Amino acid sequence: MVATAATSSFFPVTSPSSDCATKTTKFGSGSANLGGTKSKSTSGGLKVKANAQAPPKINGTAVGLTSEGVKHEDNLSSHSSRTFINQLPDWSMLLAAITTIFLAAEKQWMMLDWKPRRSDMLIDPFGIGKIVQDGLVFRQNFSIRSYEIGADRTASIETLMNHLQETALNHVKTAGLLGDGFGSTPEMCKKNLIWVVTRMQVVVDRYPTWGDVVQVDTRVSASGKNGMRRDWLLRDCKTGETLTRASSVWVMMNKLTRKLSKIPEEVRGEIEPYFFNTPPVVDEDSRKLPKLDDNSADYIHSGLTPRWNDLDVNQHVNNVKYIGWILESAPQSILESHELSAMTLEYRRECGRDSVLQSLTAVSDAGIGDLVNSGSVECQHLLRLENSAEIMRGRTEWRPKFANNIGSVGQIPAAST
Repeated sequence: MVATAATSSFFPVTSPSSDCATKTTKFGSGSANLGGTKSKSTSGGLKVKANAQAPPKINGTAVGLTSEGVKHEDNLSSHSSRTFINQLPDWSMLLAAITTIFLAAEKQWMMLDWKPRRSDMLIDPFGIGKIVQDGLVFRQNFSIRSYEIGADRTASIETLMNHLQETALNHVKTAGLLGDGFGSTPEMCKKNLIWVVTRMQVVVDRYPTWGDVVQVDTRVSASGKNGMRRDWLLRDCKTGETLTRASSVWVMMNKLTRKLSKIPEEVRGEIEPYFFNTPPVVDEDSRKLPKLDDNSADYIHSGLTPRWNDLDVNQHVNNVKYIGWILESAPQSILESHELSAMTLEYRRECGRDSVLQSLTAVSDAGIGDLVNSGSVECQHLLRLENSAEIMRGRTEWRPKFANNIGSVGQIPAAST
C-alpha cells in the first residue's frame, strides 16, 4: 500500500481532468522537470513548427523570407524556460508524495502493530472479552463512562446490572451458542424457548466511578432440575478489589404461550458442558419477601409505564428496568444519605409495553427517624400492575454514605405519598 502510494506520487499519470495536472500546468510552466533536464517552451516550439513551411513561390520562383523575428521570439521563450526556478523540481508534488508516505505508514502502524501508549490503557478496550479457566468463565472489561454515573459521581446500580447482563450475552455468543433469540441457543430457538430470570441477589461493596475500568467474570451452573444459575464477580481492573457480587436463577419460558417450560434434553446437551459446579458467589438470602399493599406500604408511586426502549428483543421489559421502577418509590431522604449495598429480587410476572404499574416501598422500623445515626436501612418493595397483579417483590439494604453526600439529610416523612 505504501509503495503504491509513493510510486503514484512521484510518477503521476497525467490526465486532462486531473487536479494535479491542472496545478502543474498552472504553476510548473510546462512538464515537471524532476530530473533537472532543461525543457523548451511549448508555445515556442509550436511557433517554430508553424514557420518551418516550404518557401512561397512567385511566378514559379522561390522567394526567401527572413525569420529573424521568429528566431528572436524563440530565443526569448527558450531563455525564459531555462531560468533557475524552472530547473527546480515541483516542490508541491514532492511534499505531497512525502506526506502520503508518512500517512500510509502511520495507518499501517496503527492497524497492524498498535500498542498502548500508557500503562493504564487496555490492550483491547473495545473487545467483547474472552473465555478463561478451561472455557468455564467468561471475562470482559468495561470502562465507566461519564453518562453512567449519577449525582454521587459513582456508577448507578442500573449501570452495573447492564454490565452483568452484557457479559452474560457475550458469554453465550463467544461460546458459539447464540441463536436467533436473546441469549437463546440454537435448540432453544427451534422450540421457541427463551430465558427469564426468576431471582437475583446483588451485593455491592463499592461503586466504581468515572474513568474506572472494571473486570466482570461470569459463569453458569445448574439450579435444581429445570433451572440455571449464573454468577458474576465484578472487580477493579487496576487493584483487583472485588466491587460487586451477584447471583441469579433463570428458567425457560415458551415464547409463544408465555408459559414456563422444562429444559429439553437437546438444550441440556448444549449448555451442560459449560456448567461450572461451584457454590454461588452470594450466600442465599432465604428470608421470605413480604407482599406489600396499600396499608403496609409507606410510599406508593403510580402511573409507571414502559417506553419502547425499555423492551428487549423478546418484547418484554428488560429486567434491569424493574430496578429503576422499585427505586421510584424509595424516599428521597434515603437516596441522599445512603447508598444501596444489597438487594434481593423475585421476578413473578413479565411486563409488556402496554402495562401501567405501581411501585410500593416500606421502610423498616429501624430506618424511621434520624437517618444520620440510624446506620443501615432496609426497605421492602413491590412492583405491581394497576389490577394488583404482582410483577416483582424485592428487598434493598442501604448503608450511610461516608463522603461526598449531596443534598441535605432530612427526616423520613411518616405519611405516605
